[in-house]
Amino acid sequence: MRLPWVMSVLGATVMAAVSCTAPPTPPAVVASTPAPPPSPSPRRQAEPRVREKVTDVYAHDRPGMLSPKVRDLTPRVYVPNSESNTVDVIDPRTYRVVHRYRVGMLPQHVVPSWDLKTLWVNENKGNRLTPIDPVTGRPGKPVPVDDPYNLYFTPDGSYAVVMAERNNRLDFRDPDTMRLIRSLELPCRGVNHGDFTADGSVFLASCEFSGQLVVIDWKRPRVLKVIGVGSANMPQDVKLSPDGRLFYVADMMAGGVWIIDAATLRRVGFLRTGRGAHGLYVSRDSQLLYVSNRGEGSVSVVSFADRKVVDRWQIPGGGSPDMGGVSADGKQLWLSGRYHGVVYVFSTVTGELLHKIKVGRGPHGLCVYPQPGRYSLGHTGIFR
Repeated sequence: MRLPWVMSVLGATVMAAVSCTAPPTPPAVVASTPAPPPSPSPRRQAEPRVREKVTDVYAHDRPGMLSPKVRDLTPRVYVPNSESNTVDVIDPRTYRVVHRYRVGMLPQHVVPSWDLKTLWVNENKGNRLTPIDPVTGRPGKPVPVDDPYNLYFTPDGSYAVVMAERNNRLDFRDPDTMRLIRSLELPCRGVNHGDFTADGSVFLASCEFSGQLVVIDWKRPRVLKVIGVGSANMPQDVKLSPDGRLFYVADMMAGGVWIIDAATLRRVGFLRTGRGAHGLYVSRDSQLLYVSNRGEGSVSVVSFADRKVVDRWQIPGGGSPDMGGVSADGKQLWLSGRYHGVVYVFSTVTGELLHKIKVGRGPHGLCVYPQPGRYSLGHTGIFR
C-alpha cells in the first residue's frame, strides 16, 4: 500500500522498514597485492575540481541547475537496444520514438562524457564507442575500443575508464580521443558498475560474476582491496549516499542492496528491496534512492536518512525494470524494460506507471539527457 506522506518528492520520513536480513554470510574481505605505480596521469586544464567540505555530493543536481553547456539542448531519452543493435531516441514531451539509429553489436549503455559535450554508446561486442552529438541527437564516427561494457570518468576529467567486463580489467583512456593510456588487471570477474568516494580519490566497482567489489586507487592505479559479498551473488549498480559516508550496491541475486562504509570500505549492512535488484538512482532532493527490481517488476524507494524501504511501485502485469535515470525536473523516473522491449516512465510523486513506450529488443542502459550537474562521472548519468 502506498503511503500518502511518501508521495512528496521534496522529502519524507519513514514509517516502516522491510526486512534487513542479509543473505548467508559471504567470504571475508581479501586484500590484493598493489601494482607498481605507473607514470602520472595526464592533466586537464579546463574546469579543475574544487576541494570543498562535503554536505551533499548531489547538491549540484537539483532541478534547474543545468550547466550552460547543456541548458539549451532539446531534451531526449537515448535507449540502447542490446539485441537489436540500435539506439532509439525518445522525445520525453510526446513519449514517442523520433529516431532510430543502427550501431555496433550489443550496445549496453549510453554514457554522458565528463565535459557533458558527448554521449557515448558502449558497443560491447562491437568493440567500439559511438559518439552521439546531443545538440543534433545524431551519432558520429565510431572509435575502436576493446570490450566497452560500461564507461566512467575520473572526477578531475583526466581519464575515461572503460569497464572491460569480459577481459576483467579497467582500461584508462584519454577522455576525448579514447586512446588507451594504461590498463589495470582485476582479481575478480565481470566488472561492470561503480562510483567514486566524495573526495574522488577511490573508485568502488562491482564484479558480478565473482560476487565481489574492488576498491581502486585510480590515480596510481592499483587495487587496494577486494570485498566479498558471496560467490553466488551478483553485485550490480553502485551509488554513493548524499553525505558521502556510504556506498549502496545493488545485488541481483541477493535481492537487495549492500551497504558499504565509504571510510573503512567494509560491509555494514544489507537492505532487502526485491528480486533482481539492479539499478540505483537518487532523487533530485537527495532524500530517496530508487532501486529497480528487475526480477519482480518493481521499484523500491529507500530513505537515505533511515536506510529503509518506504514505498514500492509495482508495474501492472509485471515487467523487467533495468537501467535509466531521473528526469531533469525530478518528477519522473525512466527505466528500460530489459526483457519486454519497452521503456517505463514512473511518476516520482505518486509512483504510478505513466507510460510504457515500445522500443527495440533488449533495451538496457538508457540515458535521460540533459540532466543537472557540473560534470559527469559516467554510466547512464552520475553527475556532481
